[in-house]
Amino acid sequence: MEKMRHLFPLILLPLLLLSPHSHVEAAKGFIKTRGLNFVLNGNPFFAHGFNAYWLMTLATDPSQRSKVSSAFRDASGHGLLVARTWAFSDGGFNALQYSPGHYNEQTFKGLDFVISEARKYGIRLILSLSNNYATFGGKKQYVQWARNQGQYIALDDGFFTNPVCQGYYKNHVKTVLTRVNTITRIAYKNDPTIFAWELMNEPRCQSDLSGHTIQEWIREMAAYVKSIDNKHLLEVGLEGFYGSSSPHKQFNPSSQVGTDFIANNLIPNVDFATIHSYPDQWLSNSNDRFQLVFLSKWIDIHLQDSKSIIGKPLLITEFGKSWRDSGFSIHQRDALFNTVYDKIYWSARTGGSAAGGFFWQLLSAGMDSYRDGYEVILSEATSTSRTIALHSRQLRRLGKVHRKK
Repeated sequence: MEKMRHLFPLILLPLLLLSPHSHVEAAKGFIKTRGLNFVLNGNPFFAHGFNAYWLMTLATDPSQRSKVSSAFRDASGHGLLVARTWAFSDGGFNALQYSPGHYNEQTFKGLDFVISEARKYGIRLILSLSNNYATFGGKKQYVQWARNQGQYIALDDGFFTNPVCQGYYKNHVKTVLTRVNTITRIAYKNDPTIFAWELMNEPRCQSDLSGHTIQEWIREMAAYVKSIDNKHLLEVGLEGFYGSSSPHKQFNPSSQVGTDFIANNLIPNVDFATIHSYPDQWLSNSNDRFQLVFLSKWIDIHLQDSKSIIGKPLLITEFGKSWRDSGFSIHQRDALFNTVYDKIYWSARTGGSAAGGFFWQLLSAGMDSYRDGYEVILSEATSTSRTIALHSRQLRRLGKVHRKK
């Protein structure tokens, strides 16, 4: 879903908290896959994480960088190991790429800071390279740039097939992957702080519900990413919708969007599968209980397919519940978090494909303009914060058990 449409004293049990630098050693070595698992230096790695799309945006302004540091410090203190964030901002104010192939160095230095600060706190990063939506430019901006060059493109979905748009996208991929960090002096493609690249946030092509357009775009762009960087993992950015020919299409919460969870993730250069889940948005006319039942089934069927058909790890890279929903309570949000976390834990414990989950979204204190209803501020010491820290403990214990086998 397009979550940014609304924009523009810590009390935890000591045993649940970790030292802010507990995971700094994790910055050594690249994350790999082995069957249904992620591994780091041969040991199991569970991607307990969060979304914070705003990191580069705030880090572009040096006076705001303390919020980035605070977010990583709080996250590390609660056992969170991976952040998913944007490595794109196309056109508009303080854009990373303000016109095709032209970049704002100050904004790029903001992303440099994000990576260096993540490294400092032992946080890995999933960096998304583009957006399906017009927020921060996205495919709409690429299409407009191509139109400005005389290209006739009827729909924004032309992004996936127009050769000029494809060239712009590939240039952005190459520019980001070969960027040398001005702080660490390490090229992005050589930095193990980066967990994985993401082709696009929630790609959709509703002008071709057969799925062929998205399938071929993923195949081509995944191969291109790997031709530049074969050290890092790669994922697509999918929400998990099944294609029109899939026997599981009845599990989709809405109409087809031109993607196919199974076919898209079977592409060889895609290293792991992802799903998103927002039952409060997808099933907004149903009650909370019905939404939790849907969530449980949604995760189960994707875990099953990831294990038995795709044969790759699965990350639940977005989930959450908005306090803007009618009748919202913290208890409801905690129930949703616990449902996701329990699925991940039991799947991982029993040899399944679940390898981690990322809630939407983490904020630092004082970021009121970024509140979208889904925000979690760990320093507010809510029951949700305790739930997050508890899941971290469970995964750490499980990791130790797996290492002994």
